[in-house]
Amino acid sequence: MDGNGRWAKNRSRPRIWGHVRGAGIVSDIAEKASNIGLNSLTLYAFSTENFSRPDHEVNFLFKLLDKFLIKEKQKILRNNIHFKVIGRFDFLDEKTLRKVKELEKLTEKNNGLKLRFAFGYGGRAEIVDACNRLIANDLIATEENLSKYLYDEVVNIDLLIRTGGDQRISNFLLWQSAYAELFFTDTYWPDFSSQEFQDILSQVSKRERRFGGIHTDTKADFRKDNQTHL
Repeated sequence: MDGNGRWAKNRSRPRIWGHVRGAGIVSDIAEKASNIGLNSLTLYAFSTENFSRPDHEVNFLFKLLDKFLIKEKQKILRNNIHFKVIGRFDFLDEKTLRKVKELEKLTEKNNGLKLRFAFGYGGRAEIVDACNRLIANDLIATEENLSKYLYDEVVNIDLLIRTGGDQRISNFLLWQSAYAELFFTDTYWPDFSSQEFQDILSQVSKRERRFGGIHTDTKADFRKDNQTHL
């Protein structure tokens, strides 16, 4: 979800104003994903590299997560969403961590959209942590074994969308995106809409997916059993 700061700068506003606006978009996109029957949606909210930003901006992003957990709790429950935060996020204050764990517990049996917040997340860190868990459990490193020790059961993703104009993955879901379709849009995240989201799904659904083979009739059908990540 890229482009919050640049969106605000273009309007002569502080960067945190863009983050506030962007937080509101999260709810719209998650609700759209739930309504159209996507299997899962993972949102890249805060990366391991984001700690290099000014302290006041980092602390503000932490507060936004806390506010999201309060504001969206009932909507998540009403929509049968299974919520989880993935990453190295134990740096959060005790109050926010308690809210994360509470919402995860309340939704653990929900069988609707799997909504994941990647917070304190890095794709390389996730793979390293998985390898260390394998070592701790005296297991051989195979693809199957390593997949079991990633942060979440969402392993193979179908579509990775990046907003904001940059065309790179930036350490997001490196293992999971091995055969993901990629889509880059110039739209800054605060301007990203549920309609553009639907349009992207429609465009990508027309792509032929060969998975290393020569030809297949497999298309990216995002109406069911699919996983999308921003």
